[in-house]
Amino acid sequence: MTTLPPGRHEFPFSFQLPPALVTSFEGKHGSVRYCIKATLHRPWVPARRARKVFTVIEPVDINTPALLAPQAGAREKIARSWYSNRGLVSLSAKIDRKGYTPGEVIPVFAEIDNGSTRPVLPRAAVPVGPGRRALWQGRALRIPPVGPSILHCRVLHVDYTLKVCVDIPGSSKLLLELPLVIGTIPLHPFGSRSSSVGSHASFLLDWGLGVLPERPEAPPEYSDVVADE
Repeated sequence: MTTLPPGRHEFPFSFQLPPALVTSFEGKHGSVRYCIKATLHRPWVPARRARKVFTVIEPVDINTPALLAPQAGAREKIARSWYSNRGLVSLSAKIDRKGYTPGEVIPVFAEIDNGSTRPVLPRAAVPVGPGRRALWQGRALRIPPVGPSILHCRVLHVDYTLKVCVDIPGSSKLLLELPLVIGTIPLHPFGSRSSSVGSHASFLLDWGLGVLPERPEAPPEYSDVVADE
């Protein structure tokens, strides 16, 4: 047994974290927390305990074939009003890959074909009139500072989706979702197939798409990530 004299004593130490730890997370449906605990035992007096919380960020590399693959989808809906058929509205959208990192810009390609008798509104965009078609050729969506996806945790998952929405007056909206993975290791320059890597310039958002995850922090305000043209 070692007896310590009165005064301040420091004992530096290190500990190798297991390689499979998932990212720290705090949310309304659950949490993933990490902390280190220390206990001081002294004869004939209660033990003293200290606890320090720390954050773990799991490496999520988006430079994999699965996360570099393009994502696309299509949906259609019959616009109805008072039990009458007003025509078919169709929506298709595509992004160049599934994996992105915070701060990157996602070019979104979409086509809205309005075969109804009423104008429809892709959120925060110019209305598409009856019998008209609209094309979005790489509309820019910058990813806000959010936590990475959590995909391999037995307690919870953190998933992200890109939602493309078309408002149809008098009917429920037409919604298309494309899966996203938010990583921590950015795209390698030789793996880039587009100019989607974001710069430090001002945000380029000019429409109403949004990433809707469950996040460690509160989501940004809509006005913070969307700017009118």
